[in-house]
Amino acid sequence: MSEHVEKIEKTEAQWQAELSPEQYHVCREHGTEPAFTGKYYATKEPGVYRCSACAAELFDAGEKYDSGSGWPSFWQPADPAAIGTQTDTAYGMRRTEVHCNRCGAHLGHVFPDGPRPTGLRYCINSVSLDFAPRDSDPP
Repeated sequence: MSEHVEKIEKTEAQWQAELSPEQYHVCREHGTEPAFTGKYYATKEPGVYRCSACAAELFDAGEKYDSGSGWPSFWQPADPAAIGTQTDTAYGMRRTEVHCNRCGAHLGHVFPDGPRPTGLRYCINSVSLDFAPRDSDPP
């Protein structure tokens, strides 16, 4: 992905028609799925995680780890340009929200308590992701 990300803009009515109610709640209304309930929190196979709203490549399975949080956790995005951040002060907390730079979908939050080499924990909602398994590593 290049430094310039082609933006996708749709009305909320268009997003609501295209996404499931759960996807819409998390991706467009900044919701959160309950811990340990998402379909990808325990996935360990090789592959790529894409935005469920626009299919942008967000995370590689090689950068996923078990944080114990109950959500898929990654120590870095596949490409830093794919992810955007902003301060989230909801619920009386100060957190860093993570969103898809292509479509603006809310993905989750990033915390400074992850493993080396970045020390980051991208804590992502499964419903905001689509997983594409990789049969084998490219040559």
